[in-house]
Amino acid sequence: MLTVLTPLFAGLWIALSGPAIASPVAQSPRPEARPSPQATGASGVIATSPRPIERPATLNAQPPANTASMGAKDRAFQGWLARYKAQVVAKGIRPDVAQAAFSGIRYNASIVKNDRNQAEFKRQIWDYLDSAASPVRVKNGKAALARHGRILSQIERAYGVEKEVVLAVWGMETAYGERRGTLDVIEALATLAFDGRRGAFFEKQLFAALQILQSGDVQPRAMKGSWAGAMGHTQFIPTSYLAYAVDFTGDGKRDIWSDDPTDALASTAAYLQRHGWQKGQPWGIEVRLPAGFDANLASRKIKRSPAQWAQMGITDMAGRAPRNHGPASILLPAGLKGPAFMIFDNFTVITRYNNSTAYVMGVGHLSDRIKGGGEFVAPWPRGYAALSYDERLEMQRRLQQRGFAVEKIDGIIGPNTVAAIRAFQTAAGVAPDGFPSQDVLKLLRAR
Repeated sequence: MLTVLTPLFAGLWIALSGPAIASPVAQSPRPEARPSPQATGASGVIATSPRPIERPATLNAQPPANTASMGAKDRAFQGWLARYKAQVVAKGIRPDVAQAAFSGIRYNASIVKNDRNQAEFKRQIWDYLDSAASPVRVKNGKAALARHGRILSQIERAYGVEKEVVLAVWGMETAYGERRGTLDVIEALATLAFDGRRGAFFEKQLFAALQILQSGDVQPRAMKGSWAGAMGHTQFIPTSYLAYAVDFTGDGKRDIWSDDPTDALASTAAYLQRHGWQKGQPWGIEVRLPAGFDANLASRKIKRSPAQWAQMGITDMAGRAPRNHGPASILLPAGLKGPAFMIFDNFTVITRYNNSTAYVMGVGHLSDRIKGGGEFVAPWPRGYAALSYDERLEMQRRLQQRGFAVEKIDGIIGPNTVAAIRAFQTAAGVAPDGFPSQDVLKLLRAR
């Protein structure tokens, strides 16, 4: 979830599903797992998140006596923690597990600071992809493939997910295991659950983390991860771990934290398989659009066969009709001035790992490069001046004032804002590519 200048640190979560990368990072959770037989409590029944308990404003519980020297915030936190501990024990967590998990845990103000002050993600998609599939990242990916090729091939045979795709997720998430996160996951999740901004979500994750500890897969202080609780080589949140993590080594533990990445890589493949990965189908291919292409057709909601798109004049980069990999959509991540892509169902599968156009393209392009593929052919509009955060807010306000459906004035250029931009562009008589450009803002200001 960290917003950094390279898209590969522990827990990077980006909500950029529109055509541009000129919006701030939003707090979208890691893959949210559906219940599975693994996600059970002590009774064997699928466990649910404990009911949210009172937080600082209404907290009545008395903190433990040994908190006299603590700050007021930590004293309140310890009181909340005491109540939470009693609650989870009542729901099936063993007292010894709860005691070990919360021993020495303190309110971590830096965690809340990260949650409150996520840096604005100002880079454009071409800058993001330059980093995602940089020469160093590709080189390190090929080295990782050589080093772990045997086990990756076994994972590919077991789950039907290409080894290069699994490697690309690993590379994007933690730079092939170099940046797995060093924070105590229990302390991070407890702090965020107590803080309350998204308390119910983090209480659910904290309860799931306790279930993991109770299973014996990892010891409390060895459960390390990002400030938002994403864990291990490929950054699973606790609920996803419970539902999808696998013991591929056969040692009786689903160990995604150790230096051996086997279980983490297999768990990632299992996750993608469960969400419908189709082996042999690309995430997408770069295509050429015919002159006068209707940008309104570039939508993930519009799917046609490659043959149907070909009838409209769309070709691959060699001028041929695109191969039939199933229903496809057209993606214009930088508007009509940048490369165009035909994307398939596997694109959507990767969004289940991180619902971000930029992230999915990063994984897809990195996997292609590890396989030996080249750079994108069409140039990106690199001279484009990105909208600032204040300008994005202004754009949304002006769209809303003119009656175009913008749900939130938040500076995030998501599908809703993209649709509003397209509607405005259509009304203004310009190509409706949905790209949040300076030209669009100028048009809004002039009307």
